[in-house]
Amino acid sequence: MIKEAIKHYLEANSFTEFAPRVVLFDMDGVLYNSMPNHAVAWQEAMSQFGIHFTADDSYATEGARGVDTIRHYVRMQQGKEITPEEAQRMYDVKTEIFHHMPVAEIFPGVLPLMQKIKDAGITIGVVTGSGQRPLFKRLLNDFDGFLTEDHIVTAYDVERGKPNPDPYLMGLRKAGNLQPWQGIVVENAPLGVRAGVAARIFTVGVNSGPLPDAALADQGANIVLQRITELCDQWEQFI
Repeated sequence: MIKEAIKHYLEANSFTEFAPRVVLFDMDGVLYNSMPNHAVAWQEAMSQFGIHFTADDSYATEGARGVDTIRHYVRMQQGKEITPEEAQRMYDVKTEIFHHMPVAEIFPGVLPLMQKIKDAGITIGVVTGSGQRPLFKRLLNDFDGFLTEDHIVTAYDVERGKPNPDPYLMGLRKAGNLQPWQGIVVENAPLGVRAGVAARIFTVGVNSGPLPDAALADQGANIVLQRITELCDQWEQFI
């Protein structure tokens, strides 16, 4: 299945080679089972500002920069434009709520998969729309030996977040100015899948949330799996 998906990817992008040198992971919903907490925090924070925001909305917009999501919903529901600074203040409320919730666990399979990637001599990167600095410190602590700070792309690194390709193109740049056919994206969110596909990187959808598989496949995911353990079990087919 994976070999066939790689073949289709090469044909669709007119690439002659697939030689991964970096795996770029999304953070929430891929490395951590954190989306249920984010959904609650988003709903509570947005309600404080008179914005109707559901759990499904949090999954549908996951991967985008928080300030972009807030500005969009304020525009859509209140008919006004707010500045990035105003959106950041609203996002800070969401962040505060989130950090008072239970710590999300690392998904099963993540650490064994990272070990396999490292053993293959391939770089590990994280590309997130998050702007929550405490989470970046947790990344470096939890994945010490696999991940370094210079291979993390956050909301602060790009002007245009997901679904634009910019975050994943930055991930390639930070990994050594690599080409799209030298990377693999691992995403759980429709907007993130769109970003990976727009960057012309082979994109694995891991459907860890409540959305149907089609929500990822329809955005162009080259393959859709149900959990990281599946990717770990099939890793050797990528190299």
